[in-house]
Amino acid sequence: MTFIMSIMLPFIIILFLLLLVLGVVSYTHLENVFGIFIPYLALAIFLMGFLYRILSWAKSPVPFRITTVCGQEKSLDWIKANRLESPFTTLDVIKRLALEVLLFRSLFRNTNTELNEGPKLIHWSAKWLWLAGLTFHWSFFIILTRHLRFFTEPVPFAIQFIDKLDNLFEIGVPALYLTDALIVAAITHLFLRRVLVPKIRYVSLPADYFPLFLLFCIIGSGMFMRHIYKVDLIKVKELALSLISFRPALPEGIGVLFYVHLFFVCLLIAYFPFSKLMHLGGVFLSPTRNLANNNRSKRHINPWNYPVKVHTYEEYEDEFREKMKAAEIPVDKE
Repeated sequence: MTFIMSIMLPFIIILFLLLLVLGVVSYTHLENVFGIFIPYLALAIFLMGFLYRILSWAKSPVPFRITTVCGQEKSLDWIKANRLESPFTTLDVIKRLALEVLLFRSLFRNTNTELNEGPKLIHWSAKWLWLAGLTFHWSFFIILTRHLRFFTEPVPFAIQFIDKLDNLFEIGVPALYLTDALIVAAITHLFLRRVLVPKIRYVSLPADYFPLFLLFCIIGSGMFMRHIYKVDLIKVKELALSLISFRPALPEGIGVLFYVHLFFVCLLIAYFPFSKLMHLGGVFLSPTRNLANNNRSKRHINPWNYPVKVHTYEEYEDEFREKMKAAEIPVDKE
């Protein structure tokens, strides 16, 4: 598939869905479908899909340790081991996995390679991808945490504190959340990287651009509602509380843009288990990350091995001893 098709196909799909929601809500007044039915449907698809993917991964056999390491494994006492790069115990694995999940440790050490004139192979550090990825994931997490104020009454102090901290500088009225600006910058970087870097553009598929366009729509519609097209947040909270309590009641007059925002959020939730976004759960089940590298101290026997009749060397020599002697091949027994 060409680059133009890879990028235009998801863009057209997102644009079509946007116009569809605007048209349906504006002219048919099916707010109940977009405000009640679709959120519950998206949540059901997410839970079933997420559970299916996790269980299918958990059932996959891992007969031997295939831990990815780049440090000294524990061996002799006088050889210093690298407990983070080559974890030996479960605690070491937890430390390494925590750094991977919270700080993207392996991505921090990512390098770029380029063949220059000479020919000369050059390696250099590539920290912008790490920074953009870390900024996006933490900003997204904080935004999700902030939105919990719509689903709780009273709002817990921790959520209020995060909300206050996020608009600490009070830029504009209403204040611009720092995470809103950061996540837009991060998504823009990830998108431009796929478009402008030839090697990344070559391997990028519509499935790589679709989540980016979807996130652009979610973040953009959310910021548009906050700063330009205001919606009634009290009614939004009434709807959220009714949904979470499984007593759905749709307040009137929330605004069509809210349903656009909610629809794309639901689309992301439903799409999540069937996309590359499932690395959220997959990272914890990856045998290259969640196993201790202790092959030198423990013998790992494949539990799925079926009994196999073996032909030992002793049996082989008993069978061919005379021929081995005739060929002047040394034998253990005369």
